Amino acid sequence: MMYENILVDTKEEIATITFNRPKSLNALNGALFSELSVALDSIQSDESIRVLILTGAGEKAFVAGADITELAQFNPLQAKEFAHKGQTVINKLQNLPIAAIAAVNGYALGGGSEMALACDFIYASETAVFGLPEITLGLIPGFGGTQRLARLIPPNMAKELLFTGNMIKAEEAKSLGMVNRVCKQDELMEHALKTAKNIAAKGKVALRTAKEVVNKGLNVDLETGLFIEREAFAICMASEDAKEGTRAFLEKRKPVFKGKLTE
Repeated sequence: MMYENILVDTKEEIATITFNRPKSLNALNGALFSELSVALDSIQSDESIRVLILTGAGEKAFVAGADITELAQFNPLQAKEFAHKGQTVINKLQNLPIAAIAAVNGYALGGGSEMALACDFIYASETAVFGLPEITLGLIPGFGGTQRLARLIPPNMAKELLFTGNMIKAEEAKSLGMVNRVCKQDELMEHALKTAKNIAAKGKVALRTAKEVVNKGLNVDLETGLFIEREAFAICMASEDAKEGTRAFLEKRKPVFKGKLTE
């Protein structure tokens, strides 16, 4: 598929999706969501891809939010459909069976923060700015921001950001636990790629399982979470990756994981 609003590149088991609407600071519209949905389906079906990195074109923005020129024309039913479309695509991102890293290179406002929050973790440039300013438009986040932010940082801090619409810089976002690492602007992708390569070298079955167990465990009590972990651990033992990993350890060599999600 030819994309007009995103760029998709794959090298050495790592896919990179770049939001590519720099004139509008990579704002999210219906067309971009449609393209992103297709790209995510393609990445999920490609067994060779082990890690996804999301970033934005240019140095100003990761995603500056929803496209207000489109949003302002919606009636309530259209707004509901737009929110549903955005949530569906962003849920698809969160539920990918591979690691997803947000490399936030500038403004990540509204839908930009919501997109980043659906990734497994966030690396940010020193110039990155986060926020959910929808309340300044008389609105609330519609792509999962009210739910994911309060699950990642203390709820009282999430409420302050949601109620005020205030924006925070990368270092403050890191202090809140929203961002894993803050990098120099020109080193952001280098750090993201280094981590992606580290992850890609691990067993794909174990990576998928670890992500799934953590995500499921966040929404259940500890006893249920431990049950989920126990069952998943046993399933991992049946994989070719587990056989290779334990063999390599005993043979004092580096493992070469070739397991597939469909094995």
